[in-house]
Amino acid sequence: MERHQHKEVTEFIVHHREEFQNKLLSEAKEVANKINDILQSGNIDLLKNAEKMVTYVVEGKENELISFAKQEGVAWAEHALTLTLKLEWVHAIRRALWYYLFQYDQQNTHGLNISDYRLKVFEMEKRINDGIDKFLNSFFISYSNYKDELLNAQRKMVEHLSVPIIPISPYIAVLPLIGVIDIYRIHTIEEKVLMDISSLKIRTLIMDLSGITDMDIDVIHHFQRVLSGISLMGCEAVITGLRAELVRKMIHLDVSFDEYAATKGTLQQTLTEYFTTNAMESI
Repeated sequence: MERHQHKEVTEFIVHHREEFQNKLLSEAKEVANKINDILQSGNIDLLKNAEKMVTYVVEGKENELISFAKQEGVAWAEHALTLTLKLEWVHAIRRALWYYLFQYDQQNTHGLNISDYRLKVFEMEKRINDGIDKFLNSFFISYSNYKDELLNAQRKMVEHLSVPIIPISPYIAVLPLIGVIDIYRIHTIEEKVLMDISSLKIRTLIMDLSGITDMDIDVIHHFQRVLSGISLMGCEAVITGLRAELVRKMIHLDVSFDEYAATKGTLQQTLTEYFTTNAMESI
């Protein structure tokens, strides 16, 4: 299609807006049942956005189409709208658009021979389908990127919550660790520990490992580096609750935490010792 024809097609569809929208809704019954809910919950006007998408596709406005697709991807991901609904809606737009392109052709292709008509249809099909495919591709990438960023942020928040540094006096804090410590979590522990030592002015950090049954080799070595960092910040690290399984593994690996941390039996015994010592010093 020539550029002036692009405008003519969009004007034709806008002129028949109500019929186009009804056709669109009849092609996407599942979405049609939820169109008002989507508008109210996400402020997403599906019919208005469909017309915008059709305009960009028909008029070959690729940059605007891709930018719009990215905005749509974020909006759908942000409001937890499903990809299934989006696919149904876009395919409905494709079918409705082709229906009205056919109607337009019926009124504007008189006098073309069959060869020219086939060439025109082929070029139109390529332009329209390529445009819709570009929209879908950009939409899915934007949707996926937003979801990934959201999941990473949520995971980081959960991981930080799983590193609860609890002040028990102006300069002493306890860090009880439970569950599996993988390489990702040990990085979170490192970040949280060093930041909190600085912000809370911690002089002694008691790390209770009674809830940890195992660490792999890389995590054990990284844990040593965390203890080194604690020492470099002028804080005393105390480890309690080392379990037999982990100690045996450290013995076989010829690894020890003694260089950077004091090791004691249970958390309860250690707290009793520290509070008794502090009480005696305050007398």
